Amino acid sequence: MSKQKTLKGSFSLCGKGLHTGLHLTVTFNPAAENTGYKIQRIDIEGEPIIEAVAERVVDTQRGTVVGKGDICVSTIEHGLSALYALGIDNCLIQVNGPEFPILDGSAAPYVEKINAVGIEEQNAPKDYYIIRKKIEVKDEETGSCITIFPDEEFSITAMCSFDSKFISSQFATLDHMDNYVEEISKARTFVFVRDIFPLLQAGLIKGGDMDNAIIIYEREQSQEQVDTLCNTLGVPRIDATKLGYIQHRPLVWDNECTRHKLLDIIGDMALIGKHIKGRIVATRPGHTINNKFARLIRKEIKKHEIQAPIYDPTAEPVMDVNRIRELLPHRYPMQLVDKVIELGPNSIVGLKNITTDEPFFTGHFPNEPVMPGVLQIEAMAQCGGLLILNTLENPESWSTYFLAITDVKFKKKVVPGDTLLFRVELLGPVRHGIATMKGYMFVGDKVVSEATFTAQIIKNK
Repeated sequence: MSKQKTLKGSFSLCGKGLHTGLHLTVTFNPAAENTGYKIQRIDIEGEPIIEAVAERVVDTQRGTVVGKGDICVSTIEHGLSALYALGIDNCLIQVNGPEFPILDGSAAPYVEKINAVGIEEQNAPKDYYIIRKKIEVKDEETGSCITIFPDEEFSITAMCSFDSKFISSQFATLDHMDNYVEEISKARTFVFVRDIFPLLQAGLIKGGDMDNAIIIYEREQSQEQVDTLCNTLGVPRIDATKLGYIQHRPLVWDNECTRHKLLDIIGDMALIGKHIKGRIVATRPGHTINNKFARLIRKEIKKHEIQAPIYDPTAEPVMDVNRIRELLPHRYPMQLVDKVIELGPNSIVGLKNITTDEPFFTGHFPNEPVMPGVLQIEAMAQCGGLLILNTLENPESWSTYFLAITDVKFKKKVVPGDTLLFRVELLGPVRHGIATMKGYMFVGDKVVSEATFTAQIIKNK
């Protein structure tokens, strides 16, 4: 089972803000399990903290801006992209101004610092959200669309169409997050010359220059206009008739602009609050559609806060019925686990097929057969017993006896033909032979019952 991760130590990066031009310092710190990403304005009295989630986004025009009340922080996407791509779940980010420094316009400086301080595995399990169906968000006006499909891993493809003859259509793909550092992190932000003066007039990109952005000159303008631009950027004047890229450093890739769009998508995906498993296809992405998508996924997560395990009936079980009989004293009709399909140090997934000839249906109820709730709890408890016994060297020599069952909830009837999936997790280490567990029972993707168990391990006589 994957575990949550945080930084081994703190690191800081200094530079000017893209929009404010201010000299800024951002510091990334380790954070406790289940913290998520939080951003703290240490330059403001009380040092307020903003939770980095999609609902906190207040502006997406020229970057991703999160806010709480009157307090905002902008240009967060590159730093969050690096955290998310490198698998970090928990981080407290402190900044002494209204935006993160733009640095070189990519995520590479963050990646370098993260790798330098190291990543630390925590005890809490990493809670992935697994995409089970196609989810899509569109913007008919802009033609932007983001679609995510079920997949065993995370991957992303971005397709961009720019209103430009010089740079028209591009696509970029990240097949596996392990390739992020080499294939995506170094991609820099970009801007078209035609957009620079409106942005300056709007009081933005005060810190933009040739060192932190790719500047694309693709529509011929007057020599006077180009001269003014070069003076503003503090670079030698260029021939207004020559279209192309205006920059100090050559492109890292021919499709660097679209790779940066992909980088931004990952940064905005970090605001979902969980790592996901699925395949994203993004057409004409931007921060606005990215945020709409992140908000939609967060709504889906709330609907299915507890996800059902994935069951492949063709896969070999971890424990078959014979092995279960070796570990549990239960026999027909009280053996209520048919097989175990997943087993880790802290969790277990078991299965039972409910048939029409189950003995309890004879009296419960003859005309409307329903599995008794007490037997649902018993089935989960048996899975929990198998989980605890798996922690022992000689599990056959021990038995589990339940001391308490609390927080029991029944949400849906269980009837003949249902396939039950049980997921039971340890809530903490087993101490002095006592274990506390949380159990869920699913039919399809719905939780039908749940309970918290306390059990004791006792050696057989």
